[in-house]
Amino acid sequence: MKAIVIENYGGPEVLQLKEVPTPVITDKAQVLVKVRAASVNPLDYQVRRGDYASLFDLPIITGHDVAGDVIAVGEGVKKWQPGDKVYYSPRFGGPGSYAAYHLTDESSLSRMPEDLSYTEAAAIPLVGGTVWEMLVVRAKLKKGDTVLIPGGAGGVGTLAIQVAKSLGAFVYTTGQGILQEQLYHLGADVVIDHHRKNYIEEVQAHTKGKGVDVIIDTVGGTTLSDSPRALANYGTVVTLVDIAQPQNLIDAWERNATYHFVFTRQSRDELHHITGLIEAGQVKPVIDSIYPLEDVKNAHRRIEDTKRDRPLLGKIVLSL
Repeated sequence: MKAIVIENYGGPEVLQLKEVPTPVITDKAQVLVKVRAASVNPLDYQVRRGDYASLFDLPIITGHDVAGDVIAVGEGVKKWQPGDKVYYSPRFGGPGSYAAYHLTDESSLSRMPEDLSYTEAAAIPLVGGTVWEMLVVRAKLKKGDTVLIPGGAGGVGTLAIQVAKSLGAFVYTTGQGILQEQLYHLGADVVIDHHRKNYIEEVQAHTKGKGVDVIIDTVGGTTLSDSPRALANYGTVVTLVDIAQPQNLIDAWERNATYHFVFTRQSRDELHHITGLIEAGQVKPVIDSIYPLEDVKNAHRRIEDTKRDRPLLGKIVLSL
């Protein structure tokens, strides 16, 4: 089968199209899936450049989203059968989805939502589990709460806006002016152009100094130390970004803030909730661009480039 193989850590140039053996079922609980589409996540390029080298043995195939068809099942698998459309996130540390076929345990699988294409479905699994973990499990967001989502145009941000609205929250987000119409269309109540205005001052003005109940950090940098100035007393900050520099949390301390640190979630149970929202029409995938698997290097360049000629909006998908 064709696959994108990493033999050495580095930039996008280390992503090499190779012919590798097709995996075969060796356990009664395993399922073999024909991958129709995958997607590109920050986690993918972090693995590629060696951020998690201690957890992998080279060569590796990365990729953390699958949308495809079941083509074979182990003798102990009862729920799934060849022809079923599934989507899921491969187990972190194991073989990834940048390949024609993916072997996984049946416990990983979720039924693909009706009326979604493979490319749309591939944009959901990893960010879906992550967003549900951040908003519901950790922040316990509920109807009437206010939430600030810096970086609303990203893969996590575009989904988080929609899920927060489905829960009845009032949503603030940041995004470039050229993207404001699309972010409002996703359900944001207030969109702040952070290139032109101070988002903390804007949130304070909109909330009459009260601040928001929840902040979802998807951008990193100094967000953990800066954003609490837009947080209400006893508010909650949830971040999925590793801390690349020291943070001064004095403003969080003054507000009696609660912090949650979330590593990207790969949970079938949480993905089921997102499936329900998709089929109820409350959430839809947002696709920035689609690349053939063979053009994965440029897909990685697009997600990593900070000087894009066109702003990123949603997920980058790989078609097979």
